[in-house]
Amino acid sequence: MNTVAYVTVDVFTSERFVGNPLAVIPDARGLSSDAMQKIAAEFGYSETTFVLPPENPDHTARVRIFTPTAEIPFAGHPNVGTAFVLGQQQEIFGKPAGDRLIFEEDAGLVEVTLLRKGGNITGASIRAPGKLTVGDTIAPELIARCVQVGPQSIRTITHAPTFASVGLPFAFAELDSLETLGKAWPNAAIFVEAAARHKLDKTGFSLFLYVRSAENPWHIRARMFAPMDNVTEDPATGSASAALGAYLTSLLPAQDAEVKITIEQGVEMGRRSVIGVEVRKSSGTVNEVLLSGSSVHVMRGEILL
Repeated sequence: MNTVAYVTVDVFTSERFVGNPLAVIPDARGLSSDAMQKIAAEFGYSETTFVLPPENPDHTARVRIFTPTAEIPFAGHPNVGTAFVLGQQQEIFGKPAGDRLIFEEDAGLVEVTLLRKGGNITGASIRAPGKLTVGDTIAPELIARCVQVGPQSIRTITHAPTFASVGLPFAFAELDSLETLGKAWPNAAIFVEAAARHKLDKTGFSLFLYVRSAENPWHIRARMFAPMDNVTEDPATGSASAALGAYLTSLLPAQDAEVKITIEQGVEMGRRSVIGVEVRKSSGTVNEVLLSGSSVHVMRGEILL
């Protein structure tokens, strides 16, 4: 009977059974796209990654990322977790595993640096593959209906609800308080309506809600809902965190800035995640977004094919 090995890790945490779970297939050679999609649906995690030899031998690997319903071009926690898993190996497709990895993905090349503490790999830092792009604004009333809160709870002082991306697009909205954030819950029917209204943004209307700390506006608490991807709520969304950090930095009046942001997510789910984002802006343009976090091993085994 054919089998394929898998590893699961919890990402954006150093504590097992919190953070965002990820399944990694470290050697996916021989698997069809259809098999990959079925395996991702079976795990039911927000994403599962499948690692293949790189098309360019100068790179580390080709990484394909699947949600339970579709393949996506880029995501944050799959890259951090996959790098953590591959970094433990002596070799990656016959080449020694170093501390700098380059993944080929549909969104572009993803540069990864492994993080160590006392010689042990603890996580990874990745460079977002895409430049910041900002899409259409979204009616605050529509956001409010999507997550069943009052329209007055949607803050528009810093920005109107909008789409933004550094590799994978999301809808973003700021809320007025942690209390409102805690009460938010997706109405799937309204998400379908929102996606139809904003179909040119091709997000499936994945919605990232956040609240900024009054004491430190660069300490952010967030939640992400994507019911149209069968992800009612995600414990940690690195690609959205990177895009939010890039967007907020772009809005600063300074032409040059270096910002460090801490985003907590998954708290309301009992799976607290801590996501680090560093953004550099020069001459009015965001030109670098780094995303970092820890990971911890959880399970390993074989899938019967």
